[in-house]
Amino acid sequence: MSNTDHPMEKLVRKLASRNVLSSEDQNAILALPYVTRTYEPNSYLIREGELAKRYCSFVLSGFAYRQKLTAQGARQIVSLHMPGDILDLQHLFLKLADHNVQALTKLETADVDRDGLRVLATERPAVAQAMWIDALVDASVFREWVMNVGRRNARTRIAHLLCEFATRMKFAGLNNGENFELPMTQEQIGDATGLTSVHVNRTLKLLAEDGLVYRDKRYLSFTDWEHMRSVADFSSLYLHLDQAGLPAP
Repeated sequence: MSNTDHPMEKLVRKLASRNVLSSEDQNAILALPYVTRTYEPNSYLIREGELAKRYCSFVLSGFAYRQKLTAQGARQIVSLHMPGDILDLQHLFLKLADHNVQALTKLETADVDRDGLRVLATERPAVAQAMWIDALVDASVFREWVMNVGRRNARTRIAHLLCEFATRMKFAGLNNGENFELPMTQEQIGDATGLTSVHVNRTLKLLAEDGLVYRDKRYLSFTDWEHMRSVADFSSLYLHLDQAGLPAP
């Protein structure tokens, strides 16, 4: 298997987008022990209250989401994850899971040995900084989602979710950012935006009627990105897409 085919090469690219890594740093990442696993849609990777796994999962293909459940069983989806995302760096140090992680679609992960990652972070400061930055970006996204659910109206919430998904897909090289398949049901969109599935359906129809999106089942395209971005109150600043390309503070 060549390095270009190596599942861990994707992890190298992810961490290198967070911080500048030397060739030695990159080779050390490639040498980490890992196994690949496949999960069917709705499968749990992590359950709230369980002991942390002996590995940290990196998404190779498919989509996943983090979610919390109330005592009555109501679900709040708190983040979406796609190829190139690290799902649970927090479990390098936190012993118990405080939320659930589920496969949204069929999902393939590279599950990287947790102890190996800890040693790598200790021995290679640039890699440790890249992982720390990745965790900080996750926190930035969480803040934006709190703003979305707490202070934006239904139309803006859903438009913002669509803009974020398209922007992240484009940066990950998965599409052109204008045409994409949204792998979520209307119920799941509602659980991510604090809306009922009926309200989601009505809002999507209104966005289409306003000429902002074109829908064909789960396939969407934006007819006017700048207008859509304005409606969504969307700026990609919080995603910190090219942290490594910026000058040092």
